[in-house]
Amino acid sequence: MNNVRPLPRDQADDDALTRTSPHDAEAENLVGGVIMHDRTAYLECAQVLDRDDIYQPSIRLIWDVVGGLVAENHQLHPVIVRAEIEKQGRLREVDGGTLIDRLGTDYIPGPMAQAFAERIADKARVRRHDEHATRIRIEIARGATGEELDKLTDDHHQREQLRASTGHGPSHLASALLDWDPFFGTDFGAVQLLPGRLLAPGQQITIVGDGKAGKSLFVQEWLWRMATGQPFLDDRPQTPVPLLYVDAENGHQDIQERFLSYGAGPGRMGLMSYASFPPIRPLDTAGGGADLLAMVAECEAQLVCLDTVSRFISGPENDSDTWLALYRHTLLPLKRQGIASVRLDHMGKDHERGARGSSAKTQDVDHVWELRAQGGGTVVLKRTHTRTGIGPDNFVLLRQSQRDGDRYRPGCTRHVLMTYDTETHTDHAVPGTVEHIVAALDRAGVPNDTGNRAVRQKLAELQVPGSNDKIAEAVRHRKARSNKSGIDVSGKRSAGRSDPRFPETFPGTLPGTEETPGQTFPGTPAETSGTPPVPTVPPSKRGNGEGTPEPAAPAKPLCTICDRPMNTDWANRGYDTHLGCDPTTGSHPDMPHDAA
Repeated sequence: MNNVRPLPRDQADDDALTRTSPHDAEAENLVGGVIMHDRTAYLECAQVLDRDDIYQPSIRLIWDVVGGLVAENHQLHPVIVRAEIEKQGRLREVDGGTLIDRLGTDYIPGPMAQAFAERIADKARVRRHDEHATRIRIEIARGATGEELDKLTDDHHQREQLRASTGHGPSHLASALLDWDPFFGTDFGAVQLLPGRLLAPGQQITIVGDGKAGKSLFVQEWLWRMATGQPFLDDRPQTPVPLLYVDAENGHQDIQERFLSYGAGPGRMGLMSYASFPPIRPLDTAGGGADLLAMVAECEAQLVCLDTVSRFISGPENDSDTWLALYRHTLLPLKRQGIASVRLDHMGKDHERGARGSSAKTQDVDHVWELRAQGGGTVVLKRTHTRTGIGPDNFVLLRQSQRDGDRYRPGCTRHVLMTYDTETHTDHAVPGTVEHIVAALDRAGVPNDTGNRAVRQKLAELQVPGSNDKIAEAVRHRKARSNKSGIDVSGKRSAGRSDPRFPETFPGTLPGTEETPGQTFPGTPAETSGTPPVPTVPPSKRGNGEGTPEPAAPAKPLCTICDRPMNTDWANRGYDTHLGCDPTTGSHPDMPHDAA
């Protein structure tokens, strides 16, 4: 078949599937091998390139792990790098460890590393130009106009110029030096707090509370109102703030139900971006910090919330190195860019010591707020640590919501600020609080000097709820008031801006708290009838006839059961019986007249 002439075939273009982006695999392998041995080599390479300049994912992983080890001042060796990657469960990304063995066995001297790093950085720049050219061709195929193509080109040039001026080397390090004239010309005293007055722009805070205290509920509503420009806690409306909420605690059903109950919904989320269970690496590593910063840049966020911070770390919670690494890799870069952060954390077993884990948690934040649920929908927010002292130190809030069957009514869940007002009546005080107990006793005509036991009995008759601590505080309050004349210290309290309290306190409350007959507050059963009345006042011992001398008053107060003298300290604490004479704890000794 010599007379058959083959026809020429069209050659495939450069965009075939076999085409790869420009990169220098050999230089990347050499750098990846030497940095596993030499700390100085890594630091010199870091002046020239960053992780995004590395094309191969396996070498990029080695770069991240070595960077974390260097930041934590650990020794470097391929065996240590392999163990760290295996601990992260990513050994398959380096051929099961074979790549580490191969690169770590035959590696270049440390002083040569920076030269190969420059080759990698140059290829990365070519790759970015290639990606820009590909994007231009795609937009041309889609029918883009000349103005649109010019904008793409301008944006590309701006990114390259920004990278050159703030990237690596001496110019990058010198950018941290203060320029004194404009520095002292800046008015840092005029601080505009973010909505809610819990922090200022660029500050970092921690909100600590017990499990199920409602930390997420409070912060979600607060940040949603901030992102939509609404007022919060009596603060005036401000410009909406773009923010990112990173959640590794709450499921999608809970998130939807809660935001609907706040009044949010389609078209009403403002500038709020919400990441639910994002697959980011631990934030106490270099890779995790890079992941979060990439998300922040994508959302153009000015504030980041981590719910809960302990879900985003890989090191031990009780180890201070874990939190120092978190600050170094994640929080410090955020603060350097002026991005505020809110961290939610769990309270430790000892409430006096604050959040659980290492004390290093509180060293890098500007404020630490403790959130405590007091019952009856009352929430206390107290600042325990502060670096600046700017803003209020305490908030007393009322948490409200309203149920409609098995769901919560849209727009009815909110936190409102409780205020003290001497012109409102104490009937508006929240049941279970000291103010409500004091008001109930005043209306019932109970004397100010009545002790704890008699007050508990009277409150049982009135069906007024209150814990032992609240009752004891109310007794002390009224006894102190009885020693002062002309001063009204009733502590009248109101929440005039809020609607009446609803049966439930916040979404997520478990069922089984239905109201029973005679119940005064959810979860507080009605007291039974037959509660002993307030003990009667003993008859006066004053003489009846004229000139009859009055017997001397006893040196110590008498027990109302056995008429024997009581210990003075015991009586001063509000008790009117001996411990053994108390009908609920004692054994009823014989009365003096019975022994005669």
